[in-house]
Amino acid sequence: MNVWHLVLCVVILALAYIFFQYARIRKLPEGTDEMQEMAGIIRDGASTFLKTEFRVIAIVVIVVAAVFSLFVEKTSGITFIMGACMSSVVCILGMRSATYANVRTSNRARETLSIGETVKVALGGGSVSGLAVQAFGMLGMALILIIWNGVDPTAVGTGFLANLECNPTIMRITTYSLGCSIVAMFNRVAGGNYTKAADISSDILAKLRHDMPEDDSRVPNVIADFIGDNVNDIAGNCSDLLESFVATMAAALMIAVTIYKSALSGGTEAVTEATFTATTVFPIVLAGCGLFGCLLGLGYATIKKMGDNPSHELNLSTWISAGLTVVGGFVAAKLIFADVPLYASFRCGWLSPWISSVLGIASGVAIGSITEYYTSTDYKPTRRLAEIATEGDAFVITKGDAIGSRSCLLPVLLIGVSLFISGKVCGTYGIALSSLGMLAFVGATVSIDAFGPIADNAGGIAEMSELPPEVREITDKLDSVGNTTAAIGKGFAIGSAALTALALFSAYAHTVNLTTIDLLNPVTLVGLFIGATLPFVFGAMTMESVGKAAYEMIEEVRRQFREIPGLLEGKAKADYRKCVDISTAAALHEMILPGVLAIVAPLLIGFLFGTEALGGMIGGSLAAGVLVAILMANAGGAWDNAKKYIESGVHGGKGSEAHKAAVTGDTVGDPFKDTSGPAMNILIKLMTIVSLVFAPVLAAHGGILLNFFK
Repeated sequence: MNVWHLVLCVVILALAYIFFQYARIRKLPEGTDEMQEMAGIIRDGASTFLKTEFRVIAIVVIVVAAVFSLFVEKTSGITFIMGACMSSVVCILGMRSATYANVRTSNRARETLSIGETVKVALGGGSVSGLAVQAFGMLGMALILIIWNGVDPTAVGTGFLANLECNPTIMRITTYSLGCSIVAMFNRVAGGNYTKAADISSDILAKLRHDMPEDDSRVPNVIADFIGDNVNDIAGNCSDLLESFVATMAAALMIAVTIYKSALSGGTEAVTEATFTATTVFPIVLAGCGLFGCLLGLGYATIKKMGDNPSHELNLSTWISAGLTVVGGFVAAKLIFADVPLYASFRCGWLSPWISSVLGIASGVAIGSITEYYTSTDYKPTRRLAEIATEGDAFVITKGDAIGSRSCLLPVLLIGVSLFISGKVCGTYGIALSSLGMLAFVGATVSIDAFGPIADNAGGIAEMSELPPEVREITDKLDSVGNTTAAIGKGFAIGSAALTALALFSAYAHTVNLTTIDLLNPVTLVGLFIGATLPFVFGAMTMESVGKAAYEMIEEVRRQFREIPGLLEGKAKADYRKCVDISTAAALHEMILPGVLAIVAPLLIGFLFGTEALGGMIGGSLAAGVLVAILMANAGGAWDNAKKYIESGVHGGKGSEAHKAAVTGDTVGDPFKDTSGPAMNILIKLMTIVSLVFAPVLAAHGGILLNFFK
């Protein structure tokens, strides 16, 4: 049994836990007839959306896979489909689990009136999503390595790639990652559009126009809002972080191959097959250690008796998972690297890979803490934002934007420090390991993040079903904690996206032999400016899409208020499904163009202007995209939590002028933090992975326009 089989055993253990947890949640009672009805509508709407979305995605995947198999490398189309399937399975499983857990969380609060018992149900539902991300991502990678007997660094491509310097196993791994990326892009854009169209229209009509609670059953689009929480914050987030996790493993393996091949061709590094094997084995083993740590951390939270402080219980799971990953990584580095000749770039001996991975873990935790500081109501920035809401809408918008802008500094410094030290300690291989370290315990971070939308849905079901106030008090507390965990999760996702894209960029540079990027070269500058512009164009597309869908939904809700007698008085039921249909159609229609932009832009620049110009474009989009993503996520989180802080009773409470100003800020922040901001992560990763997949072709045939003018 080799190391890939051992990793597969850990994956199978995780899958067993996932399906055990899924079955356990489904066995729990759903509560009253009204609770079951609301939950059924949410579940059916979410399933309908995914089915419709995946019909569109399936066409794209089949066409692209056929192109890969026929014109690139015959097995690369298969691995591309594998990646798309793994990402799709995670989305479906995570969302099914969440839509079963939401009503059961409400019912557990109703039956026990215990915060600790209620937290267990919501976290159990979230753990299915989180562990599925890591387990299925590793499953596909392990299968590729087992089926094709690991990585042969001297192998060359066949068919179209026969005359190019291309390793077939690396091509399979990168196309597997690209398959994950395609699904993630469509999920993030469509999911963000879906949820925020419903959320914004619900806020405007319920809170600002008719003085109703946000989750009032009289508002026809409230169910679409609940469905959107699952579509975006569960399905979209799962595919986003699955794609990051897989891409970091792919980047580490590709860099290991290129370092070895460079050494064989006369580089300064020591050349031994044992060293190469160690560098390809360690990333997968590190990811396996992280998965095992997440299993223990989340399993401990499931069996222990929980108290009345949900934040403590959730943080404990994360710290256990991260701590076990650090320990497991140390043991793995000692066993794998201690007895083999090391490259000269390993400045700290066999500890170098472990140090790089720990830097990634530490920076991920730190970025999450910084995000919490800028978005949580426990700290000054958001409290000050709530306080200034008493002065009106303009002050809320300007202050929130300032908070988002200021919050960019520390995460970028942390990413920079992590990259600098990793590069000095372990070379470009260390940069990839730093990125992988941040994602090695992604199962725990996604589980905690998924807790948020489950708790939010649980609170909405409790309000719509008119459960007793003490039940709503429990779900509100969980919802408040969930807002913080969701904000931390977004910070973690941005940090991991930045490091992932940088790792992929390093792999791209190695593949096309790009040692420098000359910023004095006009063509490179053109690529740089185009790359820096793309996140803004992409953000504009997604923001406008949300606005159009929200406007259409507002018109539909106004029609129902006019034409359904007794609806506003609570004597008639709204037509929830009509609003669900509007959100679904708008989300699917608007997801195509941003996805095409992310795929076509790097290919166009590469084929027209060459690999150096494409390197400039990747660098520009990465720098601008990370900053825009941090600004949007943290400004949106601060606006959202300032509104909720006022709703808790401060500065006039619900219905006050301060509250209305805060709601305005929240309606601006919603597409910031849940649509355009998260989709920015996918943009920078997808453009880089597309560049990496086509790097051999671009190196051989790129720069058509430059060659023409010569």
